[in-house]
Amino acid sequence: MAVDSIPPIILTQLNYLLSHSPYSIKVEQMWSGSKNPGLLDRFTLAIPFCLDYIKWDVIYNAQFPLLAPDIIFGPEDENFRPYPAGREGELKPKNSLSDWNCKDPTRLLSLIHELRSLYMAYQKKRVGEVDDERLKFEISTMYSREGIEMYMSSGVDKPEEVKLAVPLLEMDLNKTIVGSTWRHQQKIYLQVIYPVSRKYLAMASAPRLKLISSPELKTLFSIDEFRLPTWLEGMCMAEYLPTLEDMLETQIRDAVSSIEVRRKFITALAIPFGRPVEADPVFCRKATFLACSGMFTFLVHFTIPLQFPRQQPALMLQSSQHFHSHSGNAPIKSAILQDYPWSPRWDVAQMAERIFDYLVEECLNFKKHCNEVLVQQR
Repeated sequence: MAVDSIPPIILTQLNYLLSHSPYSIKVEQMWSGSKNPGLLDRFTLAIPFCLDYIKWDVIYNAQFPLLAPDIIFGPEDENFRPYPAGREGELKPKNSLSDWNCKDPTRLLSLIHELRSLYMAYQKKRVGEVDDERLKFEISTMYSREGIEMYMSSGVDKPEEVKLAVPLLEMDLNKTIVGSTWRHQQKIYLQVIYPVSRKYLAMASAPRLKLISSPELKTLFSIDEFRLPTWLEGMCMAEYLPTLEDMLETQIRDAVSSIEVRRKFITALAIPFGRPVEADPVFCRKATFLACSGMFTFLVHFTIPLQFPRQQPALMLQSSQHFHSHSGNAPIKSAILQDYPWSPRWDVAQMAERIFDYLVEECLNFKKHCNEVLVQQR
């Protein structure tokens, strides 16, 4: 994003939106609609909604930057009219566009959030109008849950489907991690997709289900390895969700407890290797130690998996004395090392000692490899 080519008033509002929105909004592209093509006054926002993105064009006018922008919605949302024109003589309710103040950096944020809320209500209304008894029943059983987002998907080349994004767990995931630097609130959702059926089915098939989490949560918990409970014949969503949430909460608490197990392992490594040069203090997933063999000094990088100690750490050696002359003087590194003695039943002191013993021999092979690379570079 060429900052110097965006009018300052527009840039201030855009930066405020991107840095203060609780949603991970992205700018997909910027272009100019001005007589001066060097001024970028239009951009496409990708806004998270129902575990996907809706894309809206924000159209400012570089020649008149004090004016409110126009918003162009996607072609599939041509019936979405957030601010309908009132009857003649009626007072129009205030909204973020009618109350625009170009000097207030928060205005674009307020506008996008207001439109997103109205879009959420619009999609909920569309779903409510679908003539599908099973779908109406399923949604009625979840009305007590807050934060569910719905999306009606239809088109010429695709079947009608209703997508739901159901937030799971009442626990505050951010507060479960001491020292967490997560900027956004971490969430886990169940994506539920119902095909629309306009006829009565005695035994409806299970909806398509997928568990989705905030990307940052993967540093704590592998959502991809979580096995969803089986959807039993005749089951409805209100019966399914409590079982799913109980399983999730148990595994989340186990994942939090495993941080301390990894922390103890890093502490045990410090006995043979010395104090780490660098270590992940929050999730304890990475640690780096400085080691030497005679005059040869090198770094040992540990990457500790979430499934530790069931899965062993991955090691990588990095020379402090040998560099690639053809790759910007990047240090020479080994391949990932995992073929070393390991048992999840050992205590952490024995794990650290066996790794150290392994590296006493392996570092000689790595030194030889480094010298061979230098010879090849001559």
